[in-house]
Amino acid sequence: MKVIFKRTIFLTIIALIVFTLVASSGTRHHILSQYNQNSDNCVIVDSLGDRKQSSQRCTNIPKNITSSTTYFNSERKLTGKLRFLAAITDKLLTIPQSGTYEYTLLRAYGAAFVNQDPEIKLPTKVIFNNEQETQDFQATLTMAKVNDSYDCYLQKAAADALNRAKAQVIIPLKSGYGDSDCTRSFTTTVRFWRKYANDITLARVRQGEETKILGTVAPPGSSQHLWGIAIDLRVSNEVQKQALNRNGWFRTVENDIPHWTYVGYPPEKLSEFGFKNKVVSGVSYWLTPL
Repeated sequence: MKVIFKRTIFLTIIALIVFTLVASSGTRHHILSQYNQNSDNCVIVDSLGDRKQSSQRCTNIPKNITSSTTYFNSERKLTGKLRFLAAITDKLLTIPQSGTYEYTLLRAYGAAFVNQDPEIKLPTKVIFNNEQETQDFQATLTMAKVNDSYDCYLQKAAADALNRAKAQVIIPLKSGYGDSDCTRSFTTTVRFWRKYANDITLARVRQGEETKILGTVAPPGSSQHLWGIAIDLRVSNEVQKQALNRNGWFRTVENDIPHWTYVGYPPEKLSEFGFKNKVVSGVSYWLTPL
């Protein structure tokens, strides 16, 4: 009888210990869950390499938002910024932390990252460090020629969309030739930067003290022209603009009037990704909500 009694006592103690541990774990999970719901769930990540970068990986964005237009329309609580970040989070290795140089570049040039066309390839970061990185990326692209151009090439899906617009109305390139208007090399971005700016300006951009220059020229390695989805055009009337918009092309860099980006959506869809339509001196731009 004593043996049975002792065994009963032992089993009761074990049961109480297990119950306490489970309850403690459940309480901790509940607390963590509440904390996660009230925080922005962004983890700061320092990348390794020649140039250390701080980025943040945001985990509070619904995973199905990037593939469900219905979700965009029904979830009114999400801000434009969150909708935009949700659409690009599977394109970039990390989302740059607010206030960093990379975040500034994403805000200025990141519109193309919402493009969901499977034939369009985008880089996994917002800036290339050198010519070799640029060439390695461009070597993976499927390119096609823009009609009525001398030497203008874009990613095929972008070129096809532009050629459809050009079939509806005459849309000339900015220069009339095509090489510098279309896909560029890293070296070309450096040359353009030195034409309009210098190292002092670049340092000010890196510190967040200067952003106006980004509407004139992109810092070396950050131009959308490196990705094969941007082109400089001479657009002077509404018919040209509408043809481009219907085929997924938009002005996305404020104050850069000739610059057009292949986003891949008609204008009525852009607000679903948080884009802000801004008119400056009569020119309409679709800007990221960052």
